[in-house]
Amino acid sequence: MVGLNNWIKNKGRLVTRYVSPATVALVLAAIISGILLFVPPIHGLADNGDFYRAILSNGIYRLPSSHSQFLDYVITKFGIFKYFNENNTVVMSSQSLFVRFALLLNKLFYSRSVFDLRFMGAVYYVFFLGAVYLLAKSLTYPFRKISSYVIAVLVVVIFADSSFTLYFNSFFGESEMLIATMYAFAAIMLLVKKCYKRRWPALLLFFVSTILMITSKQQNAPLALSYTVIAIGLFFLSHVKVQKIMVAIGIAGILASGVLTYLAINSDFNNINMFQSFTHGVLVETQDPSKKIKQQGLDEEFALMRSQNYYAKQFDAVKPTGKLVQKRLLSKMNIVWITKYYLKNQRQFMNLMDLAAKDMMVTQVKAVGDYTRGAGHRAGAQTKYFVLYSSYVGAFFPGKFAFICLLVVGFITVYAVGAYVDFRQHRYQGILRFCLVLGCMTVVVFVPIISVIGDGDADLAKHLFMAPLSLDLVFILFISDILNHTLWHTKREGEQHD
Repeated sequence: MVGLNNWIKNKGRLVTRYVSPATVALVLAAIISGILLFVPPIHGLADNGDFYRAILSNGIYRLPSSHSQFLDYVITKFGIFKYFNENNTVVMSSQSLFVRFALLLNKLFYSRSVFDLRFMGAVYYVFFLGAVYLLAKSLTYPFRKISSYVIAVLVVVIFADSSFTLYFNSFFGESEMLIATMYAFAAIMLLVKKCYKRRWPALLLFFVSTILMITSKQQNAPLALSYTVIAIGLFFLSHVKVQKIMVAIGIAGILASGVLTYLAINSDFNNINMFQSFTHGVLVETQDPSKKIKQQGLDEEFALMRSQNYYAKQFDAVKPTGKLVQKRLLSKMNIVWITKYYLKNQRQFMNLMDLAAKDMMVTQVKAVGDYTRGAGHRAGAQTKYFVLYSSYVGAFFPGKFAFICLLVVGFITVYAVGAYVDFRQHRYQGILRFCLVLGCMTVVVFVPIISVIGDGDADLAKHLFMAPLSLDLVFILFISDILNHTLWHTKREGEQHD
């Protein structure tokens, strides 16, 4: 028995010597996600009507089909424009960089006339694996203890969950948001843990990733403020003037990207959001909405549009793009109007916030199917492959916005103590880590508010995406700090470097 224990210990030392926790996370994520994305039956997310924003302006179009190409099944084959593309850019988005890269690879290795969706998945897959590696490294460095490998496995369980990686085989912008956010978070933690001697690569990674995330979707424009909070912590990195200037330029870039992303919102996109904010927000959770909207200057007849979608699945009595709606409803509505309405109807607003809280951790999109046609699954079927974390958390997470606020206060308080201890010891790491947590927690609080005001309860799983992602990142940081005994400070005794 003693001999067996010694053999296990020796093999364990051999593994930890040559295989780092980050490498374990990389390999596991590659296998788990690779099976989901590339091994038949192919998984992904069907189109809910939003794909046109990413494909048409980038030279991709739908091939003719006798079946519906929306909602029920994943479509893997698209056409590629051979000649002049007359389609204008629907929305300005950095997602086009990834789509065009996938299109280039498709033309080089597959076809110049047919686009295979798996090239899109492959592009995201490669960048995702890099993010997993850096995130695991930043949370486990410099240790190679058993707890370090536990943290690495948890990184895979949480972020390689299919509810996240299904986005890769689609044209939804959440793929870029997931990857860019993981890189930005990892970059800050690489600086906190002093993983590399040179700081500028991590600084550059943080600012580039943040700007890509903000510009990926119009709804991310307000997140520029949250990530500015994170970036402020970088001023404590060094007294070197050049680095402070670099940080200042980076912060200016983050704020500019937020402003430009907001200004790039066109009238059509704004009308869609205002319409659904009205039908899925203002008219929801109230017994007599007609009187309430009349008090706000709108015709009572619009109260009949409760829960109506802008892109309706079936016939509706009122056409969202019609002159009646445009002139008598949408022309009178804006964010200020909706905010004033909720200030006068605070109970209704809190009911909607609780509804958002119930859906916050339900990250798997339920409105569309995950399988291709002919894979042997019913229309709109959802995969059960590697969704343990999202299913468990989604089922048991308390559906109260007040709980989320208490959780946020708890995390901020814990890391504020660590920042204070490090400040007293003249260490910048705890302060930088606190700014990271504070910025992420503002995302957790304000994204649900922005989503409800901006789009009501429509497509909450997608609109809330950044909130559960930010909460998951802080949660895995919290677990790693507990296991590494660095929760209250960043000083580590007896460090073992890679």
